[in-house]
Amino acid sequence: MAEIKLVSLKKSFGDVTAVNEIDIDVKDKEFFVLLGPTGAGKTTTLRLIAGLEKPDQGDIYFDHEKVNDLGPAIRDVAFVFQYYTLYPHYTVRQNLEFPLKSNLRKTPQDVINKKIEEVAKILHVEHLFDRQTVNLSGGEMQRIAIGRAIVRTPKVFLMDEPLSNLDAKLREEMRAELARLHLDLGETFFYVTHDQIEAMTMGDRIGVLNEGNLLQTGTPDEIYNKPINTFVARFVGSPMINLLDAEIEGQKLIIGKRDRAMECTLNDYQCKLVGNAKSKSVILGIRPEDIIVSKEKQGNNSFECTIYFKQSMGVEDILNLKVTDELIFKAVAPTKFMANVGDRIFANFKMDRSHIFDYESGKRLEL
Repeated sequence: MAEIKLVSLKKSFGDVTAVNEIDIDVKDKEFFVLLGPTGAGKTTTLRLIAGLEKPDQGDIYFDHEKVNDLGPAIRDVAFVFQYYTLYPHYTVRQNLEFPLKSNLRKTPQDVINKKIEEVAKILHVEHLFDRQTVNLSGGEMQRIAIGRAIVRTPKVFLMDEPLSNLDAKLREEMRAELARLHLDLGETFFYVTHDQIEAMTMGDRIGVLNEGNLLQTGTPDEIYNKPINTFVARFVGSPMINLLDAEIEGQKLIIGKRDRAMECTLNDYQCKLVGNAKSKSVILGIRPEDIIVSKEKQGNNSFECTIYFKQSMGVEDILNLKVTDELIFKAVAPTKFMANVGDRIFANFKMDRSHIFDYESGKRLEL
């Protein structure tokens, strides 16, 4: 178990800055998720922590001990890669035993047997011991790869998008397995992914990374409900948040073009909040689940619109709603709403759940 602290960590490859002076504190026994798009610098950060890359600037601490000059073996981390790093013609038992049979460890065979049996029980793979890994499914191979990391009882588990090669059903199962595993082991996990569902469902805290810059760190609730800017708001949440150009006019928020615009009444909090805008031009962020649809007009903030596209998700429908050709947004409705393409309905924005961003910088406007 270990705390991890990254201080002003920077790494460049030629003219490309992969990690740009980031600061992260990971608590002991925490499941920390670094979330970002492809090319954000997530894997480079993980390799820096593991000791596979050396930082150009900044420091890495494990339990308050600086580890910049320590090699990967001395740091005692377990790295689970995106691709299954198994020996294909070894059995599952031999793959699990392998990390304990190194010359550095010299673990007695009876201890090895006990350890791999414990790990196999945790991962529910006891029945696979004698099977060669080439004959395993994707989910089984990933379990064995994780098992090889667990048998070493490292200080830190580093995981680089370990579920990205699995199909949707297996990913869902393995998300639950990893969350359970973290609770059972009580170890520190540093997990990297581009999948916001993985981040939201598994992480105790999330760090959002983009182009090497750490934009925001917080609990899943904080990241979702108080995104620091439009990038974080857009990247977290499915269906994606609606971001609409708007202008402030007294107590009103004018959305869309002046000649064919929608108008919302701002509550007191938002009237104060938008006072910090650099101009009266802002961006309104409203999540699809925070838009109430109805067959009849409901109050002053209710707008008539047309359903021009519908995505059925089983328990709910995602409605693509059009006010004008330029003003289109998504809303979520229960299937019992019985909406059809072409229907004229009304949408009501829950303004107390909305977000206001500065038009120029994209930053969330706060009091």
